[in-house]
Amino acid sequence: MVLTMDFKEPWKIRIAAALSTLMRESGIEGGVTSAQLGAEAPPDPAMGDIGFPMFSYAKLLRKGPPQIAAQVCARLAADNADMGGSFEALGPYVNVRLDRASVTEAVLREVFAGGEFTFGRPGTLAGKKVMVEFSSPNTNKPLHLGHLRNDVLGESISRILAACGADVRKVCIINDRGIHICKSMLAYKEQGGGKTPESEGIKSDHFVGEWYVCFNRRLKKEIDELVQSKGLTKEEAEAGAPLLARAQELLRNWEAGDPETTALWKQMNSWAVEGMKKTYERTGVSFDQYYFESDTYLLGKDEVLKGLERGLFFREADGAAAVDLSAEKLDKKILLRGDGTSIYITQDIGTAIYRYKDWPFDQLIFVVGSEQQYHFKVLFILLDKLGFPWAKNLYHLSYGMVNLPEGKMKSREGTVVDADDLIDNLRDMALAEIKEKEREGEVGNPAEVAEKIAVGALHYYLLQAGPAKDMLFDPKESLSFNGNTGPYLQYMGARISSMLRKSEKNGAPHKGAFPDCSLLTGDTEWELLKALAAYPAAASEAAASLDPSRLAAYLYGLSRSFSRFYHDCPILNAETPELTAARLALSRAVALVLRDALDLVCIPFLEVM
Repeated sequence: MVLTMDFKEPWKIRIAAALSTLMRESGIEGGVTSAQLGAEAPPDPAMGDIGFPMFSYAKLLRKGPPQIAAQVCARLAADNADMGGSFEALGPYVNVRLDRASVTEAVLREVFAGGEFTFGRPGTLAGKKVMVEFSSPNTNKPLHLGHLRNDVLGESISRILAACGADVRKVCIINDRGIHICKSMLAYKEQGGGKTPESEGIKSDHFVGEWYVCFNRRLKKEIDELVQSKGLTKEEAEAGAPLLARAQELLRNWEAGDPETTALWKQMNSWAVEGMKKTYERTGVSFDQYYFESDTYLLGKDEVLKGLERGLFFREADGAAAVDLSAEKLDKKILLRGDGTSIYITQDIGTAIYRYKDWPFDQLIFVVGSEQQYHFKVLFILLDKLGFPWAKNLYHLSYGMVNLPEGKMKSREGTVVDADDLIDNLRDMALAEIKEKEREGEVGNPAEVAEKIAVGALHYYLLQAGPAKDMLFDPKESLSFNGNTGPYLQYMGARISSMLRKSEKNGAPHKGAFPDCSLLTGDTEWELLKALAAYPAAASEAAASLDPSRLAAYLYGLSRSFSRFYHDCPILNAETPELTAARLALSRAVALVLRDALDLVCIPFLEVM
């Protein structure tokens, strides 16, 4: 891991100046700027800390890269400037070794800067307003494993963007209308018998979800009976199923404002949303604003009609409004049905416009599964055609499917893994591990700690892979205390915290006076220090790529570096009190960065474990 604070820049300026001098001496106009100069981490730490390749200048200077590297080093030596390190030509590279003591002091002073923790806050997005939409649940079922990946991606990206200086607004649209909602409503209306979540002792969103499963089981039974008794195909049987017809009638009643239907809809939606919000709170997910599809589904119709007047869209023979996207290498898209009613794309056009009026953003990020890639391509093109300049600043953060090793989840068949059930299972597994190791007395509240371990295990597993990848979630693997897992990172934080508490109890100095950084120049200490210094760049890269896995990888690398340091370098029993104080300071810096970075990927930091 290479240093990523500003330690490279003085060397880049100096080497760029040397290359520019060589160009002038060769009669070549122009020069090299520091921004043009590449920098790499040498493959072997013994070769130095920063390597500057000279390949790009061979053709220009008509010399071999090794010769150029040697001449640049000669220029640097002739300058005789104190740059806080040394340099040498190694083949086609100018390799630099930084002064470890001065760099260590600079990094630790920045980490320990007074007031609010700001290390790793590069400010690269200062002044930028970013809206992030994620979760988007339906009110006919509780949140499930797929939602958990969506939720942690949206929450983590929001935290990372805010850490880089952006003004972030987190929004959630709740899909609370449509035939799928009416299915659970009908099942409850016909079979609920006045039952409530309280009377059944069940979480309210799970209660609603059970009626959705109930409907689909009844529908399947009806379809099977029609197929057997009348010789219909499955498609014909479904189209003629009385149960589905009654659900469609319920939808028409809702759209017509029928009081009884509306009251049932409000009751069941309130149960669903109440339960979902408890799951959000449990997993550390929050929103600045909720939008409801029942409030937004009619938005956008006027915009489509305006597009028809302007000739952007056209009418089909049945009266439907459509757009030809062949110029964009897409196909025809219906925007309004022949009867004038809206569809999803109509609604999304209006909702995006409404959101911009509500909170003018510089960027709007939609965290939605990869199966909706086509939909968002069309949406962004349509908003651009309609003349909204901010349409170019819309982005679909597409993510892959997540399933369990047992196979694909299906909501209507009741095979979905509910978010709460999964976390409960992980918590119980973690609690069993705590009890097996007889740690109940040390951890304080075992159930509370087990819950945080469960959330950390879940979130890290879901974030460690890039968003675009499909993945299998293995609960047992996620809870391992060894390897690339959330509990391993939490254990590192708890180990450092325990050591710092022990040092305070023993009176060892680790606060107050700044440590003697000249004592922290060993190879293992230096590698850990470089891992610390890489934090601001890791946060910036995660924000720029909208990919929390970059930060997850950083956390694992930092934890491994600390583990080597802890193993190789005595801390509380170092050779001198001064060395103990210096190594404790380095450990405390790691704990601060761990705590901060873990929060950005939605993993609780544990003082005890």
